[in-house]
Amino acid sequence: MFPIAKGGTAAIPGGFGTGKTMNQHQLAKWCDADIIVYVGCGERGNEMSQVLNEFSELIDPKSNRPMTDRTVLIANTSNMPVAAREASIYTGLTLAEYYRDMGYHVAIMADSTSRWAEALREISGRLEEMPAEEGFPAYLPSRLSEFYERAGRVETLCGSEGSVTIIGAVSPQGSDFSEPVTQNTKRFTRCFWALDKALAYARHYPAINWMNSYSEYFTDLDAWYRENLGDDFIKYRNKITALLHEESNLMEIVKLIGADVLPDDQKLVIETAKAIRVGFLQQNAFHKDDTFVPLEKQKLMMKAILHLYNKSRKIIAAAIPISNITRLGLFERLAKMKYDIPNDKPEMFDQLIADIDSSLAKLTV
Repeated sequence: MFPIAKGGTAAIPGGFGTGKTMNQHQLAKWCDADIIVYVGCGERGNEMSQVLNEFSELIDPKSNRPMTDRTVLIANTSNMPVAAREASIYTGLTLAEYYRDMGYHVAIMADSTSRWAEALREISGRLEEMPAEEGFPAYLPSRLSEFYERAGRVETLCGSEGSVTIIGAVSPQGSDFSEPVTQNTKRFTRCFWALDKALAYARHYPAINWMNSYSEYFTDLDAWYRENLGDDFIKYRNKITALLHEESNLMEIVKLIGADVLPDDQKLVIETAKAIRVGFLQQNAFHKDDTFVPLEKQKLMMKAILHLYNKSRKIIAAAIPISNITRLGLFERLAKMKYDIPNDKPEMFDQLIADIDSSLAKLTV
């Protein structure tokens, strides 16, 4: 939904408990990179030890060896001096660029850039520099830009290709995305995965809010999607996004006057969006199939959801109430398809779509 390209930059802002660190752990485990540089900048000590324990137990799907074999961990716990906190970010970036120049694709996880900015603020205060917004130094935007602009995809002097992809976590106090670090980070990153406290408290993980998040890599990556997955993938993704936005607008009406007053075609949008949220966007990191889903399966999941939506629209247009459709349990089946259909058996989606057609056909007879 919001992709990032190799050599790109992304920000993961979110309040306490929204899952910034766990999102970065998952990206480190499954992203298409040769080497992972994980920078724990001002992190809690238990989170650093968790990375060490988890990565030593996890087997890298590429090499069948422990993840620690291709991971560099920069440990800067929250009780260390602020000067060390500032240095940890630059240490991680320099290591990443060293491996990039050797022809490797490197992903750097910076957790968290807000604590780095706080270290800059503390050092700036001790140097008696003129403070800017919220006490941060006036050069905060330039420091952030210098950090994110070191990402990129390059051709090395020996003719091979390497890249550095930067994914930085931001910890705005009180989940306030209008604070200086988040706002300045948005200026310099092309991918923004906004974590929502309400989604996290509802146990919807990853808690990425589809209304506030965006990616500017669509134009760069659409050619790759067409070549590897066909035009359908882009068409399905755009339709899924449109349905989620339409549901968000309808929920404003539902909160005021209830769902019963909505016409059946709008009730169908709400039912379909619920299936998208639970069956497609929500992900279980501890399930063997759902922890990493291939793009081909994602395409087929979107196809199944939109197939039911389009078929149901035609039935509702024939004056058949939506209650007859929901009674069939098809939306509940879509919500569980990620568990019911293994990653290595995409042909089972043909049977799912055939079952949807046969169930709906009984309504129109």
